[in-house]
Amino acid sequence: MLNYPLSQIPERDPKPRQRGLTMIMDKGLSIREVEDFLSVAGEYADVVKLGWATSAVTPNLEAKLDVFRRNNIPFYFGGTLLEAFYIRGQVDEYRRILEKYDVRYLEVSDGSVDMELSDKLALIESFAKENYTVLSEVGSKSTKKILAPYQWVEMMKRELDAGSWKVIAEAREGGNVGAFREDGEVRSDLIEEILRDVPGESIIWEAPLKSQQVWFIKLLGTHVNLGNIAPAEAIPLETLRLGLRGDTFFSFLK
Repeated sequence: MLNYPLSQIPERDPKPRQRGLTMIMDKGLSIREVEDFLSVAGEYADVVKLGWATSAVTPNLEAKLDVFRRNNIPFYFGGTLLEAFYIRGQVDEYRRILEKYDVRYLEVSDGSVDMELSDKLALIESFAKENYTVLSEVGSKSTKKILAPYQWVEMMKRELDAGSWKVIAEAREGGNVGAFREDGEVRSDLIEEILRDVPGESIIWEAPLKSQQVWFIKLLGTHVNLGNIAPAEAIPLETLRLGLRGDTFFSFLK
């Protein structure tokens, strides 16, 4: 909602949105920091990820999660946490943790462990059948493990078919792996090939860097789903989506 009566501003879908999602990366915010963040940017945060396994060592976790609940902000634990339980044969214990903290969203990833696709799909399907909202991540956290474009497409399509709500294109919090090169440059050929076969609305592109956010907005418009956004960048990103920052200033003017 704008404070000023500007014309030629792209329309944003109301929350809860299915497109134009902004996924916030929480790397260890305090309860007070969460309250402060949501007081100014809660309108622009569609879902919050407690990055990798930070929830395992966050003090007063239940009180912090309750702040998100009171503000109607969905949250989930990073996929690395599930991977840590998976590699130790403790997936059932992970389920009990989700129940204990009343977490209804979850991420299934294989960015750190070697997981057979069949095992990943089985996890997605089982959690989806238990009425969890599943996000699954495609791409490795290692710069040495490069997937061919056809592999990205196949995995995304099969994971969506297995029950994923959205598939996440890996980039890490640094924006330098997966869909990006080590210097942060977008792998445009990869993105274009993915979009030929996978609906853009079904993908969340991790894009922590402003240059990456600008690139996706110019390619796919206001309604592109973007993830791994730092809390302090939620409002700046919204101005990019609306053409109210220099980088996208002329993108939506008739």
